[in-house]
Amino acid sequence: MKKHLVFLTGAGISAESGLKTFRDADGLWNGYDIHEVATPRAFQKNPQLVLDFYNMRRRDVAHAMPNEAHQTIAALENDFKVSIVTQNIDDLHERGGSSFVLHLHGEIFKMRSVKDENKIFDIKDDIQVGQLAEDGGQLRPHIVWFEEPVPMIELAAALISTADIFVVIGTSLQVYPAAGLLDYVKDNVPKFVIDKNIPEIRTVRNCVAIEKPATHGMKELVKHLQSYL
Repeated sequence: MKKHLVFLTGAGISAESGLKTFRDADGLWNGYDIHEVATPRAFQKNPQLVLDFYNMRRRDVAHAMPNEAHQTIAALENDFKVSIVTQNIDDLHERGGSSFVLHLHGEIFKMRSVKDENKIFDIKDDIQVGQLAEDGGQLRPHIVWFEEPVPMIELAAALISTADIFVVIGTSLQVYPAAGLLDYVKDNVPKFVIDKNIPEIRTVRNCVAIEKPATHGMKELVKHLQSYL
């Protein structure tokens, strides 16, 4: 039986593919008020602004390519059962070759009706104001906005609780409920945190910090993982 290797990934892993993170000085929120582009109220108030923001994100992701960190995670499937829980809305894990990816905060290449969150459709181009689903509801990005529940959080918690090895990459561990997922990892499970700015993890047991960008950090992680084969 292969050991279950579970990753929790954030914007830092996609930054090296050219996708801006949200919290860096020149990040995605630079020039935007998150309450104006990433809440249900914002969409009701100014749907064009919100759609424009996410249409730009979709174009950015379409032009980005998976980096070596994404590809290294996928390659680990040769030796481990690999599951990925990601806070990212891009598809770089999938394009990098990973088989199982759970998107906590939605997916940029999907859209849904405002009337029914289960009516989900693929989208590669822009979403327009007035573009309706079959039920007559305006189509919106299939993204979990601030002030909305995170439907996948319970599934993610259950998955993480089964980890034999747990790895956090490229996330500040400041956005809840995702940050709370660390609490579901068993105490005796080895944990690794990879980030160029290591978040607060002093109270986390059995944890190794790798203070490097994702691509370099993954190379170091692979060396550590040799002892678990």
